[in-house]
Amino acid sequence: MKMKVIIIVVLLVLALVVIAGALLWYFMQQPLYQPGLVRAEKNLRASLAPPAQPDDDHFWQVEPDIQLYHFAAGEGRNVLIIHGGPGYPYRQLWLGLEPLTNKFKFHFYDQRGCGRSTRPIDRFSSGNYYQNVQTLDQTLGLGAQIADIERIRQILGDEKLILIGHSWGGFLAALYAAEFPEHVEAMILVAPADVLVMSAEQGGGLFEEIRQRLPENKQAEFDAYLADYLDYGNIFTKSEADLVALNEVFAEYYGAAAETPLPAEGESGGWMVHAMYFSMGLRHDYRDALRRVSAPVLVIHGKNDLQPETVSRLYAEVFPNASFQVMDDSTHFPFEEQPEAFAAAVDKFLNQ
Repeated sequence: MKMKVIIIVVLLVLALVVIAGALLWYFMQQPLYQPGLVRAEKNLRASLAPPAQPDDDHFWQVEPDIQLYHFAAGEGRNVLIIHGGPGYPYRQLWLGLEPLTNKFKFHFYDQRGCGRSTRPIDRFSSGNYYQNVQTLDQTLGLGAQIADIERIRQILGDEKLILIGHSWGGFLAALYAAEFPEHVEAMILVAPADVLVMSAEQGGGLFEEIRQRLPENKQAEFDAYLADYLDYGNIFTKSEADLVALNEVFAEYYGAAAETPLPAEGESGGWMVHAMYFSMGLRHDYRDALRRVSAPVLVIHGKNDLQPETVSRLYAEVFPNASFQVMDDSTHFPFEEQPEAFAAAVDKFLNQ
């Protein structure tokens, strides 16, 4: 009789473990961010109204405990540059924007959680997975990053922003426009990230593109790296430094697969990268939210980008007032590889 009780207890425990695992898997797939949350000021740590600004001209104060490092080049109408990655800030003006500095003032900033901006989380002490995910999303996730763009707009004093978003930054710019369409004058998306739509039927996306282009003897090594990089069962045992190191290794694999030098970048993000992954989950479709953006949009794609042209075209197809341009002899960074053609395209679009 005693043995039967023990067996029943063991089976119940195993059943609970299986159920907990299934719930965790389901939870991981659902997006925490939905367009409209930022506008309604939901799931934010602070108001959309920025606090008083510091005396240091190199930082924007977007929350009482969050500062964003920034620099600017040029004179004229403000243009906000949203960097990619996630978590790879720029350290200098793009070559493709230098010819336009007599017409525009280009503002570059490090998104919260990377570069020289505030990194509000070092490591988690709590074993409560759900609570940790909520904290991470609220502090560094998509909503927090989009809210920062709105705060920057207010700090700059512009009623409408001109936005240039590259790669992941193109995705962020698109979501900001969906939240605040009335505050977008024009938008340029350069090789926007392949995360606008995600479903269980999709393949490996960027990760698979990189793997296929690596030498065969490097593919198993990359698989092992990804297993660690995407180990969400143990993610909260890691520190900011651990995750920064993993993200910087990813940049090395990307450079090897793309066979192109990467632009000069600041220190990459750690927790902010995974915060945004949690925010969007494994299943989402943000296309409908973008259809209400009436501002003109230019989508630029490098012909030799390892990211397929269909990804960039997807963005152009969704926005009602979008145009699409392919740049020859360039990869993911046409602003560095074809600076004259890039400058001409931007100048023509913003002055039409």
